[in-house]
Amino acid sequence: MRGLTLAAALALAGTAGACAPKPIVARDPVPAPAPGVGYACDSRPTVLNAFQTTCEPLLREPQVVVRAKG
Repeated sequence: MRGLTLAAALALAGTAGACAPKPIVARDPVPAPAPGVGYACDSRPTVLNAFQTTCEPLLREPQVVVRAKG
């Protein structure tokens, strides 16, 4: 009987080591916003140290990079 439980324990330990080599990573169902989209957010305190936040999407101005030779 003891040999049977030892064999079962070894079999379970072997199956635990047979997992996939790469872990499964959960993905966010909401995609990230585009680089040209930004948000203007406003937070206000409420009772019991809570906050109420409102965010409005807005378009960002393109970044300008000035390069000079010299």
